[in-house]
Amino acid sequence: MNGIILVDKPQGFTSHDVVAKLRGILHERRIGHSGTLDPMATGLLAVFVGRATRAVEFAESHEKEYIAAFRFGMVTDTQDVTGKVLEESGKTVSLEELQAVIPEFSGDIMQLPPMYSAIKVDGKKLYDLARSGVEIERKSRPVTIKELEVIGEEKGDFILRVMCSKGTYIRTLCHDIGQRLGTGAALSSLRRTAAGNFRIENALTIDEIRRLSESGEIEKALLPVDTLFSEYPSCVLAEWQLKKCLCGNSFETSEADGKYRVYDVSGTFLMLANVENGTMSTIKSFFEV
Repeated sequence: MNGIILVDKPQGFTSHDVVAKLRGILHERRIGHSGTLDPMATGLLAVFVGRATRAVEFAESHEKEYIAAFRFGMVTDTQDVTGKVLEESGKTVSLEELQAVIPEFSGDIMQLPPMYSAIKVDGKKLYDLARSGVEIERKSRPVTIKELEVIGEEKGDFILRVMCSKGTYIRTLCHDIGQRLGTGAALSSLRRTAAGNFRIENALTIDEIRRLSESGEIEKALLPVDTLFSEYPSCVLAEWQLKKCLCGNSFETSEADGKYRVYDVSGTFLMLANVENGTMSTIKSFFEV
């Protein structure tokens, strides 16, 4: 079994929990995911099955879209409403005040990673240190907020749509907006709606995946791994090129310089490749060996 399954992660599950569930449902050990979601978050998690796990590294850099709700007037140790409340101001913010500072958090910005994160420092995950009551110095990192807009308000919480780069913490974005406005703020809900070309509308719940597996229709849930590389042109190898490809060797080609999705004459996806000066070389192979 090989391919990509788009999962609608439920609240309360870690990304690792989803992988563990699917290993049991699909009876496949080779399963991985790209783009960790916090337990309180829901939404799109791309899960890679079988030989498709070799493609995880290419999905991790995808831009992602989120719908985030956050609450002014409080600061917590986790930067979301599940954490210990450190400050409560009782202050509110108008839509106009929020809209006025949104441009400051758009584009290329610096962000200080939260202590409650999976980032490792000296081999230790920050959230393990945080749970032990330890806080250490962290370095701010550059992230890109490609799109940021206020799309609503519900029960006193403002709702944002965020399109951002890999490594962006939406919790921290909301926290920083609260600091800027002098009220404090904490994330109250988060849903990932897109990652690269993948959309939440095409994702399945764990129960839906289980039913497909039990009915022998699991192939309906699997996207071919080459869908991950749809932005690149395709090419088909001649027999002599195929032999070299299957041995991991570079070979001559008439294709222009650039990256390619490479297939055999039967349409089997073989590899992502790079062409330079008339020579095609493997970036990552996906054929069975």
